[in-house]
Amino acid sequence: MEFLEIKGVSKGYGLPGSRTEVLRDINLSVEEGEFVAIVGYSGAGKTTLISMISGLLKADSGSVKLRGEEIMEPSPERAVVFQNYSLLPWLTVFENVALAVEQVFPAWSQAKQREQVEKYLAMVNLTPAAGKLPRELSGGMRQRVSVARALATEAKILLLDEPLGALDALTRATLQDEIVRIWEQDRRTIVLITNDVDEGILTADRIIPLSAGPGATLGPSVAVDIARPRDRRALNHDPAFKHVRKQVLDYLLGPGGRQKTLVSRKLSLPDLLPENLNEPRTLFGVRRKPRRRSEEKLETVEV
Repeated sequence: MEFLEIKGVSKGYGLPGSRTEVLRDINLSVEEGEFVAIVGYSGAGKTTLISMISGLLKADSGSVKLRGEEIMEPSPERAVVFQNYSLLPWLTVFENVALAVEQVFPAWSQAKQREQVEKYLAMVNLTPAAGKLPRELSGGMRQRVSVARALATEAKILLLDEPLGALDALTRATLQDEIVRIWEQDRRTIVLITNDVDEGILTADRIIPLSAGPGATLGPSVAVDIARPRDRRALNHDPAFKHVRKQVLDYLLGPGGRQKTLVSRKLSLPDLLPENLNEPRTLFGVRRKPRRRSEEKLETVEV
């Protein structure tokens, strides 16, 4: 039995007659402890897919199962890290993580809850910032709080919905390394949603491209057979990296690319006639106005 199994899933939005199918015939199997990256275009439906895995959305057809049980609603065993941090601004770093721990483990003693929060804040290197409010943190630090909060709930699967998309390049690279380090230490199942092929190759065991929408579907799975730890500077010269990158891009730019459509339409040209720039701008001291085709009249003059 697969750990996470998605079979024949489709999802659309809108009223009957004007409904748009976002995802079509999605099939995916993920093993326990695996790091999988789903790479696709912006607006293709990646967040819709992650929302169905988390239980925030229900599929129109097909099934989404975790350990053989249908996912019907959100659960602490499926933690989501969003792109926009989703931190409560009036709570400190410690309190944001503690709130999640209290909700998931209400039977634990306060000492054990505190120990859990401190453990995961240390894991993401945020112990010195435990007493700070989100507004006092950089974007990268806020995202690390989100990761710590998700890990502290001891979720069975971690769903990362483009968590690094809003960060600058240097901070993004640092957090990519942090996520890989945490995964190697913790070995939770991770599904990463991203539009960066190189990010997927750097972090994941396997990459699955998602075609352009509407009606997006998953393309062929591509295994990332590159030894860990992966050095981003050395990857550019690695034949395996180039091979994986080519396979993913060939699908995204080929069968999974945006469909091109020829549209024929009637163009209405303006009524103004082109102006002869060689003629003077004024005639007998009066500024000449632009002429229109409708004002042109045929006149016969007898001389």
